[in-house]
Amino acid sequence: MARARWGCCPWLVLLCACAWGHPVPANLGGQDVRNCSTSPPYLPVTAVNTTAQLAALRQQIQAQNLTAYIVPDTDAHMSEYIGKHDERRAWITGFIGSAGIAVVTLSKAALWTDSRYWTQAERQMDCNWELHKEVGTTPIVTWLLTEIPAGGRVGFDPFLFSVASWESYDLALQGSDRQLVSITDNLVDLVWGAERPPVPSEPIYALQEEFIGSTWQEKVSDIRNQMQKHSKAPTAVFLSALDETAWLFNLRSSDIPYNPFFYSYALLTDSAIRLFANKTRFSSDTLNYLNFSCTGALCVQIEDYSQVRNSIQTYASGDVRIWIGTSYTSYGIFEVIPKEKLVTDTYSPVMVTKAVKNSKEQALLKASHVRDAVAVIRYLVWLEKNVPKGTVDEFSGAELVNKFRGEELSSGPSFETISASGLNAALAHYSPTKEVHRKLSSDEMYLLDSGGQYRDGTTDITRTVHWGTPSAFQKEAYTRVLIGNIDLSRLIFPASTSGRVMEAFARKALWDVGLNYGHGTGHGIGNFLCVHEWPVGFQSNNIAMTKGMFTSIEPGYYHDGEFGIRLEDIVLVVEAKTKYPGTYLTFEVVSLVPYDRNLIDVSLLSPVHLQYLNQYYKTIREKVGPELQRRQLLEEFAWLQQHTEPLAARAPHAASLAAVLAASTLAILSWSV
Repeated sequence: MARARWGCCPWLVLLCACAWGHPVPANLGGQDVRNCSTSPPYLPVTAVNTTAQLAALRQQIQAQNLTAYIVPDTDAHMSEYIGKHDERRAWITGFIGSAGIAVVTLSKAALWTDSRYWTQAERQMDCNWELHKEVGTTPIVTWLLTEIPAGGRVGFDPFLFSVASWESYDLALQGSDRQLVSITDNLVDLVWGAERPPVPSEPIYALQEEFIGSTWQEKVSDIRNQMQKHSKAPTAVFLSALDETAWLFNLRSSDIPYNPFFYSYALLTDSAIRLFANKTRFSSDTLNYLNFSCTGALCVQIEDYSQVRNSIQTYASGDVRIWIGTSYTSYGIFEVIPKEKLVTDTYSPVMVTKAVKNSKEQALLKASHVRDAVAVIRYLVWLEKNVPKGTVDEFSGAELVNKFRGEELSSGPSFETISASGLNAALAHYSPTKEVHRKLSSDEMYLLDSGGQYRDGTTDITRTVHWGTPSAFQKEAYTRVLIGNIDLSRLIFPASTSGRVMEAFARKALWDVGLNYGHGTGHGIGNFLCVHEWPVGFQSNNIAMTKGMFTSIEPGYYHDGEFGIRLEDIVLVVEAKTKYPGTYLTFEVVSLVPYDRNLIDVSLLSPVHLQYLNQYYKTIREKVGPELQRRQLLEEFAWLQQHTEPLAARAPHAASLAAVLAASTLAILSWSV
């Protein structure tokens, strides 16, 4: 799970509620903290004055003969996270939350966002803006039909609309005598001008051979084979999602926060490869990597990023058929390809192929999780010593765990760390800031959801702990979340089963007593790519599970105003051993951090659950123990030994850490001899 789960939904439906990592909050309303009826109006000090930018935008709206303009919160690639350069909605509204749509008319301005962001929007927007506490196309169109007259023209940037988003608006406006108008020059950009952050210019580099599962030439050949076998005989595949081009060419950069991507598109035909990017960012070594001793069909032509629409339009004028994935292709590309020349799937062949890791990619991703476990264990050990002193807060904690991760093959965190103490862990959308955070306390639960980007893999793990005496209800809720995690992780299922069919196994233990969580149960993950890699997961629009896929399993429970629990592990889909012949699959857990024994009510665990946990703890010892020893992390090794002691129906009296530390010292000394 991560902080901005909203954007990782690939915009199949405008503002679809794909937030698989966050519960729906109990507070569904409340008074606006702004008072715009007084003179002067009352505004929080955090509100941003948007009068000047709105006036300038309205001039552009008039110049284009429009009556309204829609400002989404995405980029031209439907990315989960967007760069500063693309934060148009935030700049025009003052609201910096990750989800929301703004609409500006000649006399009004309005923002639509979901309940996670209502309070934030009220505190950041001035009285130029109406806040609408609902989402989806229908309420926006209903408002537009009220605010703009018949014959009105609603402008939008087609590069910021997915195909599905455009279809939803177009359908809703049909018969209303209002027209949806595609304007390729973004009007907010024209107003933003020189103040707009520059396009990133860091080098685009090739991954070293030790960190890739296949060469880019092998990947291209595979996609071309899929084109040849396709019943509709496409002549080209167009790639728009940034992780598609990064994966296909084994290239990385740093254009997007938390993601090692670079702004790019690709057009792959049976005889040519065209990569649309900023050529000045390629070093001579990287250019040589792409074209060394190449033949025509395997030579990469680098074309200007800004010319992609014109190039696709020109290519589409021939006798061609272009295969696209509609989830990540913008309407700006879609509208220049004649419909009869389109071959469409929800996801491109690259997106689907990338989801299944080969044996080397699996080994790389597993290795990154061993090192990641070391970082998280170091942090948990440090917390046990320092939280009782009253010196640790959520923000300093988040910084420290990121620091621990940054020591080997690291490229930073894979998302904004969720470090939430007590009642903050029950909030639907929370990450601490330097200005706003709580102290960690031995009397409260603490939820840590964090991950790292490593050259060999991407990680995401959540653990919830309590250093004091948890209530009976907290232990029950935690244990039932743990049971849900175990039940889904050990499930055996037929090959090609959809994740949505299995998802209820993670909820049953909670459902049994009338508890639940308001988010999805898991998402895919990449090899130094997306922390939320589509199209893998447990939602209705994910593809069926296949051997070689990685997904998270992350049930939770959130008690409003008091605490939150989530236990997240990354798992690999592997073949299952069954009594009778058949093609069955199961999951292998690759996250390797013990659960909090202090929160486990062993009386709720069946013998099967206990056996599973003890085997898992044995695996953690075998895989993480040697790495702790290699780094001479004596105290952390002792902690691991203590926290992976076998569980029994009656929890045994835990050995003192000092005793385990002494034994561990001898183990490490003997190991190093």
